[in-house]
Amino acid sequence: MLNTNNFKNTLIILVCLMGIIFAIPNLVKDETKQKLPGFMQNTVNLGLELRGGSHLQLEVDMKQIEHDTLSQLVDDVRLALRKEKIGYSKLAMHHHASEPVIHFESIDNLKEETLKKIILTIDKNLFVTVNDKTVSIGYDKLAFQSIKSKIVEQSIEVIRRRVDETGTTEPIIQKQGEDRIILQLPGVQNPAEVRERLGKTAKLTFHAVDSSLPMLPADPQNPDKVPTGRYGVQYMPEIIAGQKIYIPVYKKIALSGDTLTDAQVNYRENSPAVSLVFNTVGTKKFALLSKEYLGKPFAIVLDNQVLSAPRFNSVIPTGRAEITGNFDVKAAAELSLLLRAGALPAPLKIIDEKTIGPSLGSDSIKHGQTAVGIAFILVSAFMIFIYGTSGVFAVIGLFFNMTLLFAALSLLGATLTLPGIAGIALTIGMAVDANVLIFERIKEEIRSGNKLVQSIENGYRRAMMTIIDSNLTTLFGASLLFMYGSGPIRGFAVTLALGIIISLFTSLSLSKFLTIMWIKNNRQKTVA
Repeated sequence: MLNTNNFKNTLIILVCLMGIIFAIPNLVKDETKQKLPGFMQNTVNLGLELRGGSHLQLEVDMKQIEHDTLSQLVDDVRLALRKEKIGYSKLAMHHHASEPVIHFESIDNLKEETLKKIILTIDKNLFVTVNDKTVSIGYDKLAFQSIKSKIVEQSIEVIRRRVDETGTTEPIIQKQGEDRIILQLPGVQNPAEVRERLGKTAKLTFHAVDSSLPMLPADPQNPDKVPTGRYGVQYMPEIIAGQKIYIPVYKKIALSGDTLTDAQVNYRENSPAVSLVFNTVGTKKFALLSKEYLGKPFAIVLDNQVLSAPRFNSVIPTGRAEITGNFDVKAAAELSLLLRAGALPAPLKIIDEKTIGPSLGSDSIKHGQTAVGIAFILVSAFMIFIYGTSGVFAVIGLFFNMTLLFAALSLLGATLTLPGIAGIALTIGMAVDANVLIFERIKEEIRSGNKLVQSIENGYRRAMMTIIDSNLTTLFGASLLFMYGSGPIRGFAVTLALGIIISLFTSLSLSKFLTIMWIKNNRQKTVA
């Protein structure tokens, strides 16, 4: 006797109805969609190939990472040696070695074990070697690779925040190789502004100004030539009234921009300015600095360029400061955005850029729709021709397979790419594969002399394990593609995996439900 569990049947109907409800928003215009209830606002997002947009390949400057890491290590080693009152000389970084290291000459002739104990307090991943009086310190390959990997991941997060600030929806940002980042911006046809924004490191620092040295105008013959400072002091450019002026600032960073919590545009005497808010640590440091340098100039530096070098007119204990200067509204908004998003840990270089027009994306959608439509028609015709009424049930199941697939993609907020459409077309063929196994098994049962009802029950039951096994192997393959593939490949994997899971429901539950209802209502002795 065929199973007619009312709860199960009700659940099948509800799932199909929910699929229709959540798939409908993908078929209506935006104006109509806005009138739908909030829970029906989700739709499938179109990827770069379908919607058009921009594709950027970025490269993280690994040499700069290496330089910054060794520079910080030099400072840390200097402090550690001074703390232990150890004499040294010629402390400097060396890039020519196979592994970037720093060297210094030990004056006190300490044992290697003693030096290692002191240096490893800085970082346990450092190695220390002593050759006569020369001490070499550096990171082993795995540790340095880990540092670089973290910098790339940090860059990705900063890029994501900066892109999100522009209002771009569904950007695809992912790591490629060791030092490259792929950025896809669907719907962005003019990426110049985003490109310019991404190219800025936005490293904000605060430096004391050396008042004993004069400010120098740029050389008219060579405006980019930086004047020579002195030990611990360098000249940085500032644009004042349209002219480049070089300001002598101390190299030592008095306060880092990573203590910022917010940056917003405001107006001071009808001129745009950028207000800064520091966290607790930054507030304390800024208060001490404003007290120490009261009445003295203090440089606010962004990406090695002085934004402003105002004087502290009073002690600032509140952790709130303001950058004023020759800002227009756009420049002030741009600066506040970059500061809110955070500083890039290393410079980025755009090594490849592509723009896909909306017409090309529209053509891709039309071709994809045509391919899926033809696949649906051919598969449906084949199933009806070979299996008759059972084939009709399979086609109904195939329709709900597509409906539930788009409903699931909409609820997940998934991005549909061109390979994703290929996954849908493949799903159409695989969705009826289970029905073919079931129908052929039912035919075998009937040929063995079993009655129709018993043959249907045996056909679904005995074909079930074969169907599950065959679909699981494909699901494993889709899972690996998702884990190790990039954007479009992952889109293909998502549609394929969802299609497989949904096809198990439509073939094992929905088609069986339709078959039972047909037999009961029409008292059929055959469904083929």
